This record gives sequence, structure tokens and C-alpha cells, in this order.
Amino acid sequence: SRYIRPQRGRFTLLTLLILGGIGLQVVNPQIMRFFIDTAQNGGAQRTLMLAAGAFIGIAVLQQLVSVLVTYLGENVAWTATNALRTELAWHCLNLDMSFHNDHTPGEMIERIDGDVTELANFFSQLAVTIIGNGLLMVGILAALYLEDWRIGLAFTLFSVVTLAALLRVRDIAVEPQKARRQAEADLFGFVEEQLTSTEDVRSSGAIGFSLRELQRLQANIFRHDRKAHQKGWIIGNVMGGMMAVGTIMAIGAGYLLFQGGAITVGTVYMLIYYITLLEQPIWTMTRQVQNFQTIGACVERLTELRKIQPREQMEPANGAGLGLTAPNPLPAGALALLFDGVSFKYEPVKNGPETPLVLQDLAFALQPGGVLGLLGRTGSGKTTLTRLVFRLYEPSAGQIRLGGQNVSGIPLQALRQRIGIVTQEVQLFRASVRDNLTFFDPTIPDERSRAVLEELELGDWYRALPQGLDTLLTTGGHSLSAGEAQLLAFARIFLRDPGLVILDEASS
Repeated sequence: SRYIRPQRGRFTLLTLLILGGIGLQVVNPQIMRFFIDTAQNGGAQRTLMLAAGAFIGIAVLQQLVSVLVTYLGENVAWTATNALRTELAWHCLNLDMSFHNDHTPGEMIERIDGDVTELANFFSQLAVTIIGNGLLMVGILAALYLEDWRIGLAFTLFSVVTLAALLRVRDIAVEPQKARRQAEADLFGFVEEQLTSTEDVRSSGAIGFSLRELQRLQANIFRHDRKAHQKGWIIGNVMGGMMAVGTIMAIGAGYLLFQGGAITVGTVYMLIYYITLLEQPIWTMTRQVQNFQTIGACVERLTELRKIQPREQMEPANGAGLGLTAPNPLPAGALALLFDGVSFKYEPVKNGPETPLVLQDLAFALQPGGVLGLLGRTGSGKTTLTRLVFRLYEPSAGQIRLGGQNVSGIPLQALRQRIGIVTQEVQLFRASVRDNLTFFDPTIPDERSRAVLEELELGDWYRALPQGLDTLLTTGGHSLSAGEAQLLAFARIFLRDPGLVILDEASS
């Protein structure tokens, strides 16, 4: 309801259109019965023409209503699911590094986008369709009671038995669907890893392994998908059998009542038409119940994701970079950094052995405006140290103080606003040079960006760009050398003017 509430007007119109379409479906068979009975009794041609025109007009109107329902339904669905995607993406960006170490980017794409896409039908028409088709069923049964109470009673019992069978098997495929969605997420994660590491895979001669692993993951999806479809076929076969019984009942009842003179030929047609029409809400609800299997699995997975909470929540950005919503508690200008007896070890893998200390009783002080170089072998904890300052991890022991304040007491958004990091692997977006420099902040003027590029001796590179700041960079910065990418990342730091700058092996 939280995602539908902002669209009350469109959702109300969607509901009215669906209900109006149901009314048209109930009325049209009455017109056809009138047409058949009038023609059989030798009625006036003008009356027949009016009835035929009304039947065709209502049929055309039904199609127009159907188009509008589809358009509005998709509009409501995409608006709601995009809001959910935004919320989930922000939630995941706030989660601790331990979460991101356990889940690949490809898996997260599938969970944030793929699972949410499966909910589009739920947000657009599922609830309204189930209610609407329930009302259609009630309307059809009411029309049958008006014709003959015996027919109405028989098909009321038939509808009750059919719906009972439907409810009996409604949850039969939730678990297989949940397993299938997880298998697809695993595949996305693997594909993302392999594509990112294409050069390493080729140079290591690991192409065969990649293909075998891809086949294994696809086979895993196939197994879960087959099991889910087999469960779904049970639902379809149950409903197919019940509808066959209903059709036989309609033909048999119509024949007997017509032979007894209780109903006319037009009424027999209307009876069979209504029973055929009765199949629609039952089949629709059957398909929606089958959709519930996938939706139920996706909702469970999304609920599990949202239950994972970070140590500290960040306020959503105000739309311009990471604009703060409250005054920054850190002092202006250069900031002092103090490590006091800091020790740290990574959390062990679930059910795995205890991990050793990466940093042990580390202590140093960096005065405001000072420069400090840290040397150490690969794996000695240099990058880990920068992550501790940025609070991607928390120290196991000791204190880290920035600007005289313990970093654990500084709001995350305020802390990260005042620290600039140039990492070993620079992340660039498939966007313009301007957007890569400003992180999509439209408030930073182009003149300032150009001045920073000149200061970092990237002026010649900038002037050689075909479209200046509008030049598009490829994802990952493959259109730049490693040194140029690092300098571009450093330009981001100059634009923000933080109180502390950390260069993680930024050789350029």
C-alpha cells in the first residue's frame, strides 16, 4: 500500500475500468439472447439491427477498456516497482562490507531488479483482478439464478468446489520458485564475475573452467525450474478438469431444459456463453495463484534482504551528491587523524575458522595538513587501514579519532563527506566526464571542473576530448589509461575539498 498510495488517482481509475469491463461482459450475452429469440419469433428488422449494433458496440468498448486497463496497470506497476528498486538499492548501499563480501554485484542486480520486476503484475492488476473476477463470477451466477434457480444453484456449487480445489493447491510451488530465483541470482553473480575478469580468465587458461561452471549453474536453474513447472502443471490440470466438468454440465442442463420447454434457444445460447465466460475468472484466478508462487518467493527473498540491517543508518542523499541534511559535526579545514592501539580482524566465513589479526595495536598521529606515508608488504593491512578510517569496517580494539572525535560517534554521512579516497581500482561510470567528476551533482559549475583538471595537469588530455566535459566514458574507465583514471578520481577529491585525503597506492 505504501507504493500504491501516491498513485491513488490512477489506481482508482484502474479499478473503475476493470469493474466497468466486467459489467460489459455480463451485459453482452443478454443482448445476444434477445437477438436470437427476436429473430426466431420473427421480430422487426429494425429491432434486430439495433440489438446487433449494441452487441458490436459493447464488444468494441470492451476492447478499448482492456487497452486502457493494460496501459494504466503497467504505469502503476512501473512507478511502484521503481520506487521499491530505489529503496532497496539505498538499503544495500548502506549495508556493511561483510554483506557485500558475501554477495556478488550480479546477484544483487538479480535481487534488486529481477525479483522486483516479478512483482510488477502484483502492483498493477493482481489484487484488482482477483477482486474483479470474483465480482464477475458473482454477476454471472446472479444472472443464472434469474434464469432458473436450479441452474444457478448447480453452478454455485460447481464454483465453490472449483475455488476450494484452487485454494488447496495455491502454495504448492512457492519453495521451488524461491530456489529457482536464488539459482538465477547465482548465475548472474557468476557471469558478472567472469565478464569483469575476462583478461585474467584468458591469461590463466581458465576458459574451460568458466564454461563448465556456467553449464553447472544453468543446469541448476533447469532443475529448479522444471520442478516449479511440474508443480504448476498440477494447478493447471486440476482447473482444466473442473472446467471440462462445467462445460458438460452447461450443455446437459441447456439440452434438458430446452427439451422440457422451460427455456428458449436464446437462453440456451446465453447459458453456454455464461458458463464459457465463467471459465475466464476461474482461469484468471488460477493464473494469478500460479503467479503467487513466484511472487511469494520474491517477497520472501526481498523481506530477507530488508531484514539485514547495517550498524548505523545513513540518511538518504538530498539529490546533490551526498548533500548533508544536518550540520557537519567535524571542524572545517584540514583534519587531524589519530590511531590509538587499533587492532582489527575480518569476520570469519560462516561456520569457518577464526581469522587472524590484520592490524595489531597500531598507533600513529597525523597532524592537520600533514603528510604520512605507510609502507608494507602486500596483505599487510594498508588498504584495511583506509577502510577503517572510512568506517567500512569497525576496529576490533582501540580508537580512531578524526578532528579530535572518535569516528564511531560521527554520523556516517558526515564522516564520508569530509574524507576523500583514491582507491587502487578506480571506479568510473558510463557517463560524461562531467558526471564522473561531479558524481552527477549539477550544482558544481563547469569552470571549477576545468580548473581542477588544469591543476592536475590533465588540461592537454581534456582539450583533446572530442566533446569536452560531455565526452562519454566507458564503464570501468577502459577508454583511459590507469594513470589518467587515477588522476580523474583525484580531481573528484579536489572538487569536494575534504579535510583528509587518502591515496591507496595511487602511483600516478
